[in-house]
Amino acid sequence: MKLKNLKKKVALEALKFIPEKIFVGIGTGSTISYLINFLKNIKNKIKGAVSSSYETTMSLRRNGIKVVKLNSLDCLPLYIDSADEINNNMEMIKGGGAALTREKILASAADEFICIIDETKQVKTLGKFPLPIEVLPMSYRYVMKELKKIGGEVSKRNVITDNNNYILDISKLCILNPLEIENKINNIPGVISVGIFSQRKPDILLVSTKKNVKTFFYK
Repeated sequence: MKLKNLKKKVALEALKFIPEKIFVGIGTGSTISYLINFLKNIKNKIKGAVSSSYETTMSLRRNGIKVVKLNSLDCLPLYIDSADEINNNMEMIKGGGAALTREKILASAADEFICIIDETKQVKTLGKFPLPIEVLPMSYRYVMKELKKIGGEVSKRNVITDNNNYILDISKLCILNPLEIENKINNIPGVISVGIFSQRKPDILLVSTKKNVKTFFYK
């Protein structure tokens, strides 16, 4: 089965987990773009959406879905996003689309976080996908120097985030202790957010395989 069909299948399955009459947080990425296309079919059953990026906001609006700001809500019942990598402990790397800070905020703010992926995103050890870090522009050279002490190869991505910051990527880094690395990088002055999601794991993981969509619950 083609990869895009796996993504479509898990995006369609995610609709079953969306209650009626709520605001739902929506992530960013290719799998989520399929979710948004399906979401337009039930847009009258939900109140609207909170977006993790400018790209997602535009896609939601094109599909006639109301977009509201997180600060306008007393609570966010549900957030749905994908991942660049996820291990057996449901720890993830996110940020390939440079939206990691807003994605982490929404995941943390949500009562329930559902991650939807195709089976190619499952790994034993995080680090095959470059680890993104959002940093203040004034600090990026200093942060790069500090990141090199952790290991891997550090580079600056040619992108400006929706928050007007820079993205640094660490490639060739074997992440055996995601929580420790997440905390260590977060403590570097100038770092806004790191793309390891180990403090806030998904409550539910949907994995699209060639045979079916598997459901995992975090305990």
